[in-house]
Amino acid sequence: MSRPGFPPKAAALVRAGHGLVGLGGLLLLLEAVPRLGLVDERFLPPASRVLATLAAELGTPELWAALGATLRGWALGLAIAFAAAVAAGVVIGIVPGLRAMTNSTVEFLRPIPSVALVPLATLLFGPSLGSTLLLVVYAAFWQVLIQVLYGVAAVDPVAHDTARAYGLSAWSRVRHLLWPTALPYVMTGLRLAAAVAFILAVTAELVIGSPGLGAEIQVAQSSGAVPAVYALIVLAGLVGIAVNAAVRLLERRVLAWHPSVRSEAAA
Repeated sequence: MSRPGFPPKAAALVRAGHGLVGLGGLLLLLEAVPRLGLVDERFLPPASRVLATLAAELGTPELWAALGATLRGWALGLAIAFAAAVAAGVVIGIVPGLRAMTNSTVEFLRPIPSVALVPLATLLFGPSLGSTLLLVVYAAFWQVLIQVLYGVAAVDPVAHDTARAYGLSAWSRVRHLLWPTALPYVMTGLRLAAAVAFILAVTAELVIGSPGLGAEIQVAQSSGAVPAVYALIVLAGLVGIAVNAAVRLLERRVLAWHPSVRSEAAA
């Protein structure tokens, strides 16, 4: 909501200003702590040195190739997980008794941490894109599936019975009744899965050595290039913010008709 006495655009500028002030304060703190000797510069370089290193790294083709590899693994894994989870969630939700039969299996598999699959991924695929995809797909799949199941369960039973009474086919009920009801849940699942997928993509590269930002961080750490380590971590954080912002923008566009998004836009 907009602040009292401020039009929406002015309120947005005020929020952006507060965010910039907070970021500036953090950068000053990270600059001052090593400069004042509170932390050894060998372990925490000043922010100015980290940013300078990041700027230099951005001028190298190797970094862009690594970033492209990370985004490729993230996007491909997320797409596979999203498609599989939506299909599975709709089928489980609409087939009578199927959710009850699969509930125990879902509740058993869902809490397993994706990083626990690192040895399996290494054994099956080694330091390659396949390892990244295995971890990303497994982590992202459950985020979307659970939301789809909630969305399917949220369909009004009266509306469902009415559609059946009017002779609508199963496909028509899915298209015109189930999907519009479940779509907000699906987009929430996509937003959660996108963040988790990016985390697991970098984790796979960092731990297994698959090509990407994580592998570059590991190489910099092994060679003792501490400013480069921090610079790559900052870059990973910036990419994560961009990923979240892009998915949020997609969510607002897809759900432009939904009351929650319309009220958010009005605020």
